[in-house]
Amino acid sequence: MLITLDFKFIILNHTTTINCKGKLIDLTSPKVMGILNVTPDSFFDGGQHKNESAILKQAETMLNEGATFIDIGGYSSRPGSDFVSEEEELNRVIPVIEMILNHFPETLISVDTFRSQIAKKSIEAGAALINDISAGKLDKTMLETVGKLGVPYIMMHMKGNPKTMQQQTDYEDLIKDINLYFAERITKAHAENINDIIIDPGFGFAKTLEQNYVLLNKMNLFQLADKPILVGISRKSMVYKTFDTTANEALNGTTALHMVALQRGAKILRVHDVKEAMECITLYNQLTIG
Repeated sequence: MLITLDFKFIILNHTTTINCKGKLIDLTSPKVMGILNVTPDSFFDGGQHKNESAILKQAETMLNEGATFIDIGGYSSRPGSDFVSEEEELNRVIPVIEMILNHFPETLISVDTFRSQIAKKSIEAGAALINDISAGKLDKTMLETVGKLGVPYIMMHMKGNPKTMQQQTDYEDLIKDINLYFAERITKAHAENINDIIIDPGFGFAKTLEQNYVLLNKMNLFQLADKPILVGISRKSMVYKTFDTTANEALNGTTALHMVALQRGAKILRVHDVKEAMECITLYNQLTIG
């Protein structure tokens, strides 16, 4: 089946699995990726996981609650976040990968980085996939590196960088522009032999609050890319600013939007609260039986 739109986006056979360290992960039923930030300045859980005991406790909790992946980030990408050197990012991330795998060896670890050397060293330390907020645009060797590593790659839509992105929210056509972005980045990734690609529309990244809701409402249109969609809206400002509250009070709103995301085609929910996300998926699966 071949469908062509006016912006030359082509549908191929629908992708349902990704290969993580030789293990096929079936995304026919949506999965949860638990967030484990090891940064002092992340918008919600910054500084909470400072020592081995706290990190292992959080990892164990997320795994027991049903997380398929754990996403480790050593460089906060919140709007206006501070610069972190490559050495500091490595020092934050690599010991945590090794620590978790030493205690929970079957864990599928995703590393949230836009730097190719962090990606390389993380995979060498035992991580299973790379989560890049820039889709290779902030490091010209990222796609080549991931292709050589042979691991799944999450590419997110963003304009600029975390310091400048919220000044870059002008679009000719939000959905069309993002689809064109993914068409170009997917083509480049395939050229570097990256086979397993997951797309993330980038909620909160170079989008206004209103644009985030347009994005969510029309997210089914990103299935044109024929790639699994990851959604990261957990406790973000698009939730709590709608209620004029804080990230700490945004769990209920997050869960409500997770159900919408699943109905619009999300295959991975990247979350702070694994139990609630898994419950949401269970209910969604019940709705879709038959």
